[in-house]
Amino acid sequence: MTERPYTVLRLFEIACEWVQLRRTFDLAEEYRVKSVKTQRTQPTNGRPKLVSSSRSASFTVPTLSLKDGNAVAETLQRRLTSLVDLSLTLKHIHWNVVGPNFIGVHEMLDPHHAGVLTMVDDLAERISTLGGVPSGLPGRLVRDRSWTDYDVERADAIAHLGALDLVYQGVIADHRAAIDTVAELDNISEDLLIGQTGVLERYHWFVRSHLEDFAGGMANAGATSEAGAARAVAAKRRPPRRATS
Repeated sequence: MTERPYTVLRLFEIACEWVQLRRTFDLAEEYRVKSVKTQRTQPTNGRPKLVSSSRSASFTVPTLSLKDGNAVAETLQRRLTSLVDLSLTLKHIHWNVVGPNFIGVHEMLDPHHAGVLTMVDDLAERISTLGGVPSGLPGRLVRDRSWTDYDVERADAIAHLGALDLVYQGVIADHRAAIDTVAELDNISEDLLIGQTGVLERYHWFVRSHLEDFAGGMANAGATSEAGAARAVAAKRRPPRRATS
């Protein structure tokens, strides 16, 4: 049997076959690369692959059940949300105080803010220790809080303190309630909240001392809103009108 000579036509056919094979290989490689990229971000069912979770871990601290650990972590998250809000409120007041007492109040609030941020960090780390997922994101704060924004803008420094007095009252009352909630479940978290409450009450005293008179009365007595408290203080600080003859 003699070999068929490689004519020009046959060589052209071989070249076309090689081009087709090469094209098939390139398409297969392109599909493989796309598949690898897809697998990194998306499972086979077409839903996005999860890379994060807000679900509690499968562990908590020794001697606590998962149920109790989660309950304590949820209580601490509510306190974390409250203190994040307080830290923002303190800075807002720090920026917006005016009047003769400006520098004293302006500088007094910096340590309050720094101290509250330390509390936020301690709460977040305790939540993680308990197996929770702490969150300080703005959306979580707005979703979880039961109060409205602080409603005093630029104002006399002492008027601001009249409003801040009410803010501290609410935060401290909720911290004290949280102490009672975790007391039977986790003494370590209870101790953390007790220590924070003591510091918050000292900050509150600093604020109230600016509002208190020699007889123990308060310039914002009877106020039930921040704006109302600021107005009450401003009214008492306003010099009386001179009688005209």
